[in-house]
Amino acid sequence: MNRLILICFAAITICTHAQSPDFESTPIVRWRFRTNAPIISSPVISDGLAFFGGLDSTLYALDVASGAVKWKQKTNGEIRSTVAVANDRVYLLGGNGVLSCFEQQTGKVLWRSVFDNTALFLGERRYDFADYYHSSPLLHEGTLYFGSGNSRINAVNAITGDVLWTFVAGDIVHITPVIVKDLICFGSFDGNLYALNRSTGDLRWKFKTVGHQYFPDGEVHGALASGHGSIFFGSRDYNIYAVDVRGGYSRWNRKFTGGWALSHTLTDTVLYVGTSDDRLLLALDARTGQELWKVNVNFNIFGNCALTSSMIYVGTIWGKLYGVDRRTGKIRWAFGTDGYDKNHLKYFKADDSYRDDIGKILKSAPQWIGAEYSMGGIFSTPAISGEMMIVTTTEGVVYGLMGR
Repeated sequence: MNRLILICFAAITICTHAQSPDFESTPIVRWRFRTNAPIISSPVISDGLAFFGGLDSTLYALDVASGAVKWKQKTNGEIRSTVAVANDRVYLLGGNGVLSCFEQQTGKVLWRSVFDNTALFLGERRYDFADYYHSSPLLHEGTLYFGSGNSRINAVNAITGDVLWTFVAGDIVHITPVIVKDLICFGSFDGNLYALNRSTGDLRWKFKTVGHQYFPDGEVHGALASGHGSIFFGSRDYNIYAVDVRGGYSRWNRKFTGGWALSHTLTDTVLYVGTSDDRLLLALDARTGQELWKVNVNFNIFGNCALTSSMIYVGTIWGKLYGVDRRTGKIRWAFGTDGYDKNHLKYFKADDSYRDDIGKILKSAPQWIGAEYSMGGIFSTPAISGEMMIVTTTEGVVYGLMGR
């Protein structure tokens, strides 16, 4: 079970368990767990525990049923990555340039490996204020793969922490890689999608994004998905791309008018795409890019979708979680975080459109981010286990939601 959870998450395709029912109506809060800082990373559930890290530099293991702390470990840097869990081990890529391995049930440190000496003292390098995430480790056949702020993609032995090989890209690598057969694929803020031999780190091909007048480099970040012979990703040039995994050419792309589309979740032949300033959730045919349906969710989407048999669940950076019908795209319910309920009228009208004076209220990037954090923004992907859904938020609260 652990290996299944890991592979599904690491491929940025959220899988669900057969026993997980659909949350067809608004879930209720079974418990809340409060931390001291915003949480960007997604929860990962394994053996009744939910694992996540926060900007308070702490890795937590919570009991899924009760929200009680099983264990926690303090690190020396912000945690913006999501852990990998397998074989009774938890792997954390810290914001301090250290990859750590913990015993799953106790939190005991099994080993630590430094991958960025500069980050030990200065913290992980960020591209700009909208570089919210760090790369998360991907485990495949005994090897951990991950990117970093020093522009490297690393392959590390999962048992010992020893570095097997390193490849240097043209800029920061904060995207989580995916494995397709003998290739490891990842994107960089240099605007390229790379494909390497996963055993040696040798470059097979790279694909350059088009670029945009405001973002000429076409920076690649967000989430990757793979399937049907393609790698799916978005960039800051307002495009999503389906790139042939063998040839490194674009099979199809779709351009958006308002902004980025960095959220990609693939299941069967359907690619679910969440957009930022367009504020859309779309279902596309992964093979052709044809639109199956789209729905306006009012707010920006950065995290991926979680799925059950007939429903989709996606969070927004302004503190609303939506339950959407997979077949039709109809919004079945919306859940607001505590921060949303308390603060949304400071920035939005009752219908969730921006206030007419929003430009006078929020005048700078730090003010916008502060508002998103206070609203309990959901930058993460929900995790589902049985009748429980775990959601992390930027108000520092973790919600244990239960179906009705």
